[in-house]
Amino acid sequence: MKIPRLFCLCVIEKLSSALPIFEISLRYIQSYRSYRMVMPLAGSPQIQQSIAFLVVSLALATANVTAYGANPAERPISQSIPAEAHEKFEDTPIAESKIDVLSEETNESDDSAAVIPAPPGDLWERIRSGFAMAEMDSDEVRNGEDFYVNNPKYVKRIIERSKRYLFHIVEEVERRRMPAEIALLPIIESAFNPKAYSRSHASGIWQFIPSTGKNYGLKQNWWHDDRRDIVAATRAALDYLQNLYSMFGDWELALASYNWGEGAVGRSLMKNRDNGLPMDFRNIKLPPETQSYVPRLIAIKNIISNPAIFGIELESVPNQPYFEEVPATRHMDVKLAANLADISVDEFNALNPAHNRPVINVDGSRILLLPVDKVDIFTENLRNHDKPLVSWQAYQAKKGETAEKISVRYGISVQRLKEINDINGHSRIMPGQTLLVPFNGRADGADISIMNNKPVAPRIFERDFVYTVKKGDALFGIAQRYGVTVAQIKAWNDGTERLLIGQKLVLKHTPFDRTPLRSSEKSALPAKKSM
Repeated sequence: MKIPRLFCLCVIEKLSSALPIFEISLRYIQSYRSYRMVMPLAGSPQIQQSIAFLVVSLALATANVTAYGANPAERPISQSIPAEAHEKFEDTPIAESKIDVLSEETNESDDSAAVIPAPPGDLWERIRSGFAMAEMDSDEVRNGEDFYVNNPKYVKRIIERSKRYLFHIVEEVERRRMPAEIALLPIIESAFNPKAYSRSHASGIWQFIPSTGKNYGLKQNWWHDDRRDIVAATRAALDYLQNLYSMFGDWELALASYNWGEGAVGRSLMKNRDNGLPMDFRNIKLPPETQSYVPRLIAIKNIISNPAIFGIELESVPNQPYFEEVPATRHMDVKLAANLADISVDEFNALNPAHNRPVINVDGSRILLLPVDKVDIFTENLRNHDKPLVSWQAYQAKKGETAEKISVRYGISVQRLKEINDINGHSRIMPGQTLLVPFNGRADGADISIMNNKPVAPRIFERDFVYTVKKGDALFGIAQRYGVTVAQIKAWNDGTERLLIGQKLVLKHTPFDRTPLRSSEKSALPAKKSM
């Protein structure tokens, strides 16, 4: 015996207008139990159907009486059910109703229930399904496509880096219901290099400048820079982009503002408004880098959408978490943390690039990111570790002490001592200056916690920084400007030959490197022209 589905839904709708939800559930279950009790007594299907209608109608009548007594002024209006609907749904099983009645006696599966498709195994497929930005057909898009097609090694390195972070970013983008294209923005900003640092002091995969980072809660101190923290910076970047979208109501303008600044984009829009011109990304005046910024993102989207037609082999990225968050409540050496997790220091730093020093100063609590399959190993090894977690201490320099004397005393090179403590070139160490030094058998220093409030210094020892190619730039000109060679720039950027406006070039900054140019590097410099 099957109860007509539409009739059951109408009963529930009528009950919901009269009773609180717990009473609805109670009356519906009571009706169903009554139905189950009397059904064995009925002889024919016709009698069974009459009993079913009678039981449900009694529950409905009770609900109506309750509603009339409680609220005479708000009596529910009954709605007639067409005869055709009764006939159409008469044979629909009750299991298909929108409210499932569960009992110990009903365990039959419903073959007609909708099957939820399994999530894609490849993250690129998931990203493709979330693309939402408008198509764009322009020379800038074609140039962007050509750039990545002509630099397959560069693309491969980006994909390899992105594997650590992309799943988390996609999860956050989807949770906020943003276009999936946003998850690809770090390709343009930093090539997914978490240590990327620009001449304008932008840092991390999302390239936050210091002021914007502070505005969005990214702490920057002597110990760590949250602009490079993967989770914190992703949250801040998406917050910022959502605010920009709320401001302009358009993702192209929001992205242009992310690159150029919302004030500059706003003024350009107002200028167009005053001149009676269209107020959109394609018509406002933008600097060359910003003008090519959104087209480059669309170019990347096009390649991800169909890599085969571009001749690019897109390496699969698993659609599953790469890392897991683990709270750290005690100071700990970076090298030791990596060892406890059974991963390399490079892998640990790639997941936790925010730390500026060789020791993690938790200052209350910090979150560490570890590969999902290493979390239990780290937890167990940390529990069983019975030796000191920190091999560094704070030392206050005494009058007359130099970097050379202190380095000898603590068994550390002068270069390393200066690098760790942000001591610039030939700067002198002042009496009372607090330095981070290794124990090296000498425990005459203090706990590193006394350095928690040490002010942040300019990052003059940043290994890499990112240069953004501008209109008219050439490899030779960039090399001359930054004291490197064309060969070096090519080596650092997968042999890139062709420059694109807005392209990010990785340049190395090694202030202590006094190694003369090799003959092969000298030969790469073009001959000087006579004046």
